[in-house]
Order: sequence, then structure tokens, then C-alpha cells
Amino acid sequence: MTLEYQPSRRGFLRQSGLLGLAVSAVTFLPRMAYASWNKAAFSAKTLADTYKAMGVGSPTASADIQINAADIAENGAVVPVEAISKIPNTTQISFLVEKNPAMLTAQFDIGPDTLPQISTRVKMGQTSNVIALVKADGKYYTASKEIKVTLGGCGG
Repeated sequence: MTLEYQPSRRGFLRQSGLLGLAVSAVTFLPRMAYASWNKAAFSAKTLADTYKAMGVGSPTASADIQINAADIAENGAVVPVEAISKIPNTTQISFLVEKNPAMLTAQFDIGPDTLPQISTRVKMGQTSNVIALVKADGKYYTASKEIKVTLGGCGG
């Protein structure tokens, strides 16, 4: 007489339920933008060096990029900024702060089914222009906004 293992109905449902839960979690995850790392660009000290490290020739100013941020930031250590790109096929959004020691503060790769809208917080040492740099179809576009800082965040 051989004994075969036959799981109970409860055990079978528990195992299949966990598998179903895992499959549905992966299937229904929201599409996201992911921060990317370009060491040379994040270390660059000038706008020209930053653009060169990122492979940017001469970006075009675009009215299709919207920057949302307060005109005055009370604390430069935490400045909320948002960039929205209305340019089709946007694949990357970066934030640069002109007067920071390292200008590139954040860079996000955008997936094909992702809304090109990024909200983050940047650190600013002093009043400066914040630049949103958008890559779409292999070309680069910019928009900028001056944000006044009352209390510096980069060692100020």
C-alpha cells in the first residue's frame, strides 16, 4: 500500500490564493518613473559641464514644460518642485539648480506608459533658477523658474 499526499481543500486554496495574490500584485503595479544615476553629471560644477556629462548639446527652451514651485522657499534644505512635460515621447526629466555647488539635483527616467510629471524636493543654497530639463525623442528641452531662498540649505 502506497501513501500519496493529497493536500486538503483548505491547503490547496491557501496555496493557490497566495499565488494568485502574487501574480495580481505584479500585474497591477502602477507604472513609475525611476531615479537614475549619472555620476559625472551629478558631480559637474558648471551648467556647460553638466550638459556635457549628460550628452546634452544645446537644449531648446519650451513652453510645453511647466514648473510648479513656490516663488519663495523659506527653507532651502527642502524646496518642493514639480515638472510637467507636455512634449510627446518624454523619456527623462531632470532638475538643475544653477547656483548649487553641484547643479544636477535629480534625474528621472520615464517609462513609455508613464505620465511625464515629476514632483520632488531639491536642496538650494541660495536664490537661483531651477531648470527642468526634458529629454523627448532624443532631443532636450528646458524651462526655468527663479526661486528665492530665505534660509540656505546647502551649507548656508
